[in-house]
Amino acid sequence: MGGHREGYAQVSVRSTAVRRMVRRERTEEHRASTPLELFFDLCFVVAVAQAGSQLAHGFAAGHEGNALPHYLFVFFGVWWAWVNFSWFASAYDTDDVPYRVATFVQITGALIFAAGVPRMFEGRIAVAVLGYVVMRTVMITQWLRVASTADGPERTMGLRYACGIALCQSLWVVAVLLPHRVQNWALLPVIPLEMLVPVFAERRYETTWHPEHIAERYGLFTLIVLGETVAAATVAVQSGLNEHGALGKVLPVAAGGLLICFSAWWIYFARPVHSYLRANRQAFVWGYGHYFVFLSAAGIGAGLEAAVEYAVGAAHLSPVRAAAVVTVPAALYLFTVWVIHARHGKHGTAQVLLLPLGALAVLAATFLGGGAAVLAAGLLCAATTALGLVLHLREAGTVTGAGAGADAGQAG
Repeated sequence: MGGHREGYAQVSVRSTAVRRMVRRERTEEHRASTPLELFFDLCFVVAVAQAGSQLAHGFAAGHEGNALPHYLFVFFGVWWAWVNFSWFASAYDTDDVPYRVATFVQITGALIFAAGVPRMFEGRIAVAVLGYVVMRTVMITQWLRVASTADGPERTMGLRYACGIALCQSLWVVAVLLPHRVQNWALLPVIPLEMLVPVFAERRYETTWHPEHIAERYGLFTLIVLGETVAAATVAVQSGLNEHGALGKVLPVAAGGLLICFSAWWIYFARPVHSYLRANRQAFVWGYGHYFVFLSAAGIGAGLEAAVEYAVGAAHLSPVRAAAVVTVPAALYLFTVWVIHARHGKHGTAQVLLLPLGALAVLAATFLGGGAAVLAAGLLCAATTALGLVLHLREAGTVTGAGAGADAGQAG
């Protein structure tokens, strides 16, 4: 907390006047997330909640084949806009008046995008694209501001970012002019172009993003998404109890869901990852891979909503499908966190294979069907977490004695 307070104090000093958009150093001490960044995340999660809610409705209606592709596309839009802001802020957050106003405009665009999410699930993208135009126009101006105060390779990088974002955004606008039934499909080729912009822009000059700051930003957004998952599941359970009074049917889903969410938190935050993020080669893979981490974390909440509706007889799902809407995103979360995050620093076959084997076990629980499968998945996630803790303590030689308490957080 001391580092955070010092970081906030620096924010108040730096924001007293308009500053040149000069890069921040990668070695800067006490580089913590700012209150503005936290506010941005909290507002941005509105779009995440909208996407999860629409997916839950699609699951409950038995239309997952239609809802899931839309969810994947909508979530890319949410995630990519957040990524653009977070990495830029890590390298160029001046926190002066123009920067703060620009961030507020981006938040406004995110809220417009969120308002258009339900229509995107119907194949109509105009409102969401309007929100995207607002957000991305700000990013273009931010990169032009960087280019105006830099020279050499850094100036070229800023111009490449501005031009690349503008080109991609123009393709989003063109898609709005197409018939509704093909709008989402027309944007599929734009996705790889969007993700190639940073690779192209930073080919000769890397932004000075801060490893600890970036790791914290991703961790905080993971927290917020998991919190939204818990909130969505809680509302679903409350609704099921109020309308149907089926406590015995809802309880296994609620218990299993909590165990999954608790385990998801523990596994993600078991070990710091910032030391792994040394250059763009590692950071791009790690950062892009978080699409699946955030996607699956939010998908768990949508699945729990649908599983509750199935438990009280309000969903058009078979027992196995009612289980799969929870177990599949939970298994995807475990596996993705292992691939891009948790496996770094693992030692020994048991530690290395624990999470992927846990993911397979959670998938296998699907065939129990219904609430029993969700409860089994939760117990398996908790067992995987506990076993990871035991393996770490055994490796550290702290299974007994006072050292065990100090290392109790390291698992997964």
